[in-house]
Amino acid sequence: MSTTQSERLRELLEPLVASQGLDLEEIAVDSVGRRRVLSVVVDSDTGADLDRIADVSRALSAKLDETDAMGEGEYTLEVGTPGAERSLTQHRHYVRATDRLVRFQLHEGGELVARILAVDEDGLDLEVPGVKGRKPTTRRLPFGDIDKARVQVEFNRKDTKSTENTENTDNKTEEEEA
Repeated sequence: MSTTQSERLRELLEPLVASQGLDLEEIAVDSVGRRRVLSVVVDSDTGADLDRIADVSRALSAKLDETDAMGEGEYTLEVGTPGAERSLTQHRHYVRATDRLVRFQLHEGGELVARILAVDEDGLDLEVPGVKGRKPTTRRLPFGDIDKARVQVEFNRKDTKSTENTENTDNKTEEEEA
């Protein structure tokens, strides 16, 4: 059985990414005109800031330069994180999305938009937003019922903790100015 270039790259790069405290989420090799682009997506339970991305990018670049994994031609290495509306495909993705709003496509058809409250080995505890002034409800969703899941971007979420912190920060700034 032959292995694809992506599989060979994953075998080569995954231990290096793990040594940086990150998970290798995706690898893709695409042709853009005459050039090839190697896209590597990394993440961790605590996220990946720009410094960590830069460190892993340098390490991956050095490893690729010392091997022939990308062949003879030119290529561009792009290292990034999954993005705001990531697909949830593995248990760790659901854990990382705790307290986030997620759109679920269910196996039996239908769709559900809910906030992940807790994750265990069997499924999810969700908060389903109330409709037309009704209070939110809770629901249990087994992993086996999920066909696809994608984190949703929330622009107008009311978070009392961040509101309180913002108000305190604003007051401190006014006091400092006085």
